[in-house]
Amino acid sequence: DTTAGMDGWESLEVSHSLAYDAASMVPDAVRLHAQAQRPNLFIKIPGTSEGHVAIEEAVFRGVPVNVTLLFSAAQYISAAEAYMRGIERRIAAGLDPKVHSVASMFISRWDKAVMGKVPKELQDRLGIAVAKRTYKAYRDLLASPRWRKAAGAGAPPQRLLWASTGTKDPKASDVLYIKALAAPDTINTIPEKTLLAFADHGTMGELLPEDGGDAEKVIAAFAKAGVDDEQLAADLQREGAESFVASWKDLLKCIESKVTTLKAAS
Repeated sequence: DTTAGMDGWESLEVSHSLAYDAASMVPDAVRLHAQAQRPNLFIKIPGTSEGHVAIEEAVFRGVPVNVTLLFSAAQYISAAEAYMRGIERRIAAGLDPKVHSVASMFISRWDKAVMGKVPKELQDRLGIAVAKRTYKAYRDLLASPRWRKAAGAGAPPQRLLWASTGTKDPKASDVLYIKALAAPDTINTIPEKTLLAFADHGTMGELLPEDGGDAEKVIAAFAKAGVDDEQLAADLQREGAESFVASWKDLLKCIESKVTTLKAAS
């Protein structure tokens, strides 16, 4: 599976058959990047607890990483810290710290998860609120002494990337997340249908506020409506990982079936 990360970059995922354990993901990431022989290739590693170990080690070994399956500011911070640890280890070892990375935050799945379960006035607002909270964490990290030290040694910032930005609610604007998530130093992997819709009738909204804006107020309103954002973030990440593994197994079965059919025909 390949997806764009930054202009001129592509992403290739570690094998889902590895069940996302760090001991397997690291050598797989190193192997895939070496085999591709392309300087503009990210290797996708999930931002799970096992993934954090793999992210740090892969970055230390010079592998550009797209951290996937991030759903909350806390998950983003953990992934960013794993990236920084890898960079800091490279600096300490006298290695080139210019190892690129992106942190992919999934947005629309939040609103899909609570669709029909919250008051109408809260519909389609949770994903954007979580994005605002995460953007604040991102700006705070880039301004931190720890990151400035690494940047001073030549390390590139891990860019925050908005993923899952196609609108899931048929009653909502088809450019909802594109308009809301404009922010400096971020990336938006826009689905083609959504991009064409924005080109046709989209307008830019205000830039995301660096201080998080009304994020905490909105998330507090969801809490009053019975939504535990921390638990939901964990559930979304787990379900996302399980879905990726299931899709990978289905793909392997399809390939195996095709090979069997071709062998029988020959």
